[in-house]
Amino acid sequence: MTQPRRSSCPVSCTLDLIGDRWTLLVIRDMMFFGKQRFEEFLESPEGISTNILANRLRLLEELGLVEKQPYSNHSRRMNYQLTEKGKSLRPVLKVITAWGLKHIADTQIPQSNPSEADRSTNNFKAIEL
Repeated sequence: MTQPRRSSCPVSCTLDLIGDRWTLLVIRDMMFFGKQRFEEFLESPEGISTNILANRLRLLEELGLVEKQPYSNHSRRMNYQLTEKGKSLRPVLKVITAWGLKHIADTQIPQSNPSEADRSTNNFKAIEL
């Protein structure tokens, strides 16, 4: 997928690819909460709609940040996993998280349900404020 560049600035080019309001949240859910299936992403507190989620997963796959694999005999049921390129966004998400915790009142590390509490806390422990 090739989009015309507005400039050669790496910040601009990166934001053109992953700078909308949903893409990094989908990556966050895979990276820090272990979500892999379409219905798991829909459970996130931000309330992404099914059509937007399908679009973002397709975009992430086209960008080489995510790969999908069938998880049952049903051809449309897929597991989504970050590629190495997708995993390389981990420091970016950690810095965004640390910045939000420090500068935006009443923010906290999200926890979708109690079973995820330990996982999410462990995954975010390395954030330095």
